[in-house]
Amino acid sequence: MTFLTTDLCDEHENDVRVLEPMFQRFGACPRFQGQIETLKVFEDNTLVREVLSEPGNGRVLVVDGGGSRRCALVGDQIGELAVKNGWAGIVVYGCIRDSVALNALPLGVRALDTHPRKSVKRGEGQRGLAVTFGGVSLSPGDWLYADEDGVIVADRALL
Repeated sequence: MTFLTTDLCDEHENDVRVLEPMFQRFGACPRFQGQIETLKVFEDNTLVREVLSEPGNGRVLVVDGGGSRRCALVGDQIGELAVKNGWAGIVVYGCIRDSVALNALPLGVRALDTHPRKSVKRGEGQRGLAVTFGGVSLSPGDWLYADEDGVIVADRALL
């Protein structure tokens, strides 16, 4: 990736939304970009696995986990699934686990923190709706850019 979020913010000041700096970096790709697919779940990662089983085509899965820090929504197996199916990255408003294994995968991951407990499997949640966290609304079809300096979102591709 040759972009920098700082440059994109400078060049497209009125077109980007900047998420509050709350995410930790995981995965072997510190920079990633792609069109967004969204999920809204709470302590249940059934839909996360389902969506990442589909072809990613370079997209980024944005998971609104309600900011829960009581369990993880993404682990190494789900990360491997994302890589296998061509997803560029995952942004989790919640926790991940298996951070050492995730850090070895060619995938960009942002999450609030780590947690060793797995989520429940009730099959609950919603897909394809606008989600809001970090002071920003993210909708399916928006474009997300993440690097060492932060995460930004735009209504259209900037590169």
